[in-house]
Amino acid sequence: MIPFSTTVEDVLEAAQRAWLMSDAAGFAGLFDEIGEFMVPGSRWIGQEDIRLAFQEYSDAYEVLQIEVLQVIHSGDRAAVEWRWTDRERATGNTSEAEDAIFIEMLGGRITRWREYIDNGSL
Repeated sequence: MIPFSTTVEDVLEAAQRAWLMSDAAGFAGLFDEIGEFMVPGSRWIGQEDIRLAFQEYSDAYEVLQIEVLQVIHSGDRAAVEWRWTDRERATGNTSEAEDAIFIEMLGGRITRWREYIDNGSL
């Protein structure tokens, strides 16, 4: 499990590590008890729902690489752009996408993580 983090930088690093290690509990543990995790078409609220969604993804895909392209933050809010490469476990097919992620935090925990994913321009 990933240790509790308090800064935006720490949380972002821990989130990246959780994806690369397929650590569903670690990623969910970065969120507030009623934190939101949103990707296009889906929304989960609370650590348990986030953990289950992460685990479902990790059962089907392996994240191979995350490259942070830029981070802009002010206080407990951040905008992150990163490039993501994963492999589908069933087929071995790889894909790349770039994400814009908006993160809001309170008390060292994520209250809102919203991703906008672009996999068509790479």
